[in-house]
Amino acid sequence: MTVLVLGASGTTGSRLVRQLLEHDISVRRAGRSPSAPSVHGRGAGAVADVRFDWTDPATFAPAVRDVHAVYVVAPPGVADPEPIMIPFLVEAQRAGVQRVALLSSSAIPVGGIGARLADFVPGWTILRPTWFASNFTGDHLHARSARADGEIVSATEDGRVPFIDPDDIAAVARHVLAGPEAPCGDLVLTGPEPLTFDDVAAQLSAHTGRTVRHRRISVTDLSARLRGDGIPGAFADLLAGMDAAIAQGAEDRTTSVVEEITGRPARSFRSFLSR
Repeated sequence: MTVLVLGASGTTGSRLVRQLLEHDISVRRAGRSPSAPSVHGRGAGAVADVRFDWTDPATFAPAVRDVHAVYVVAPPGVADPEPIMIPFLVEAQRAGVQRVALLSSSAIPVGGIGARLADFVPGWTILRPTWFASNFTGDHLHARSARADGEIVSATEDGRVPFIDPDDIAAVARHVLAGPEAPCGDLVLTGPEPLTFDDVAAQLSAHTGRTVRHRRISVTDLSARLRGDGIPGAFADLLAGMDAAIAQGAEDRTTSVVEEITGRPARSFRSFLSR
């Protein structure tokens, strides 16, 4: 069995690649500039790299050839990815791909490309995680502002989010792509505990030993801030609107899907920081 992973160097894709290899499942990593094929880890399946570019449909067919399942990450920064993704799914169907897991978001209702997956593959799953716990680490804007200015900035007000460890998303993806059965449908993935951004700031402060505060701004100001960070205008407006939805309670819920699929509970934000 070979699993094609789009976005293989990304937050969830890189973790999925690692987990698949740890379970002796061969992986084809997709990227714009693939490196030389190699084998990773003791007892791991083979891992090969293939060129893939959403803007170059000629890369679609070679990527899906002889592949059992595909982890699909939509083109980044595109408000309506359906016209770009349909030709890829057509190639996946022609190649006999059996399963697809589409990474979406709990903030986006199922529709568009998600509603059409069943037209192309017999086994399909839409993974709709809430906001990533990793948004406060690495090079993310929240992490950079926490380090540079001692603050995280949002328009979420007192809204709560059950931040999810990306490793948990990857674990669910591995089960639905390479497990005995593929659950067809829409899976909303959350962490175990909804937190306000004030709560997050407090946990970051406790973890780092440096004071981090939550600065509240308007949706309009947030959009301008995101544009200033290089995010295209329409996508910045979309992200700022998601903060407004959080403020209105859109993400204030938890699900048990991670445990139901993987057999273990979702990790908390505090546990993510500790790891």
